[in-house]
Amino acid sequence: MKQIKKIFITGASGGIGSAICSKFKSINSKLILTSSSEKKIESFKKIYGNDQYYYKVDLSDPEDLQNCLNDISKSHKDISVIVNNAGVTEDNLIFRMKNEQWSKVIQTNLSSNFQIIKSLLPNMLSKRYGKIIGISSVVGSTGNPGQSNYVASKSGMIGLYKSIASEVAKRNINVNIVSPGFISTTMTENLDDEKKNSYLARIPMSRFGKTEDIANIVSFLASDESSYITGQNIHVNGGMLMV
Repeated sequence: MKQIKKIFITGASGGIGSAICSKFKSINSKLILTSSSEKKIESFKKIYGNDQYYYKVDLSDPEDLQNCLNDISKSHKDISVIVNNAGVTEDNLIFRMKNEQWSKVIQTNLSSNFQIIKSLLPNMLSKRYGKIIGISSVVGSTGNPGQSNYVASKSGMIGLYKSIASEVAKRNINVNIVSPGFISTTMTENLDDEKKNSYLARIPMSRFGKTEDIANIVSFLASDESSYITGQNIHVNGGMLMV
């Protein structure tokens, strides 16, 4: 019988996060989900059931996050997969950006990844097995006006994961990044036709991606079929960026 994998996922309530959770649930994985909202945790329980694991934590608060991770690390030594999907935006032009906007985005989108991986990695090292997957963004490779903090966080993830991948490869731990392009979510649905068409004109496939497109590649990277793939930034963007 195939061993049930335990998956740690942040950012589970968003469009991409929900698709990732549903994908893993469909293949009988055990989920460990985090949220800063008690209301969202209750909604998770209704969707995924009471037999999964839920933790209330604020990723933008390093101390709160570390306390939660210490608990998770002790209670779940058998985590096989980490999916760092959480992300926030605080957009502004650089000369108007407040220090708080910069700090919150960098902590939530980048520094939390460092804390999570550092805290949960020792159990993976002792088992000589693990899959670590980060969700970055196409703008981490292209830049984007008004999003210097967000782009810095997503670009920083790429360097962080490549470095960790080289450190742990000999211990049978795969570390990779997925960089989505424009994906159909509530955000893209709310765009007016003019903006939507301008974005579509930049995509050779002439359509936005589906959240399932990201969930599928994450599921593959979490499987043993991807055992020889590590340190990669995999773009899923319909040809918008070809590198």
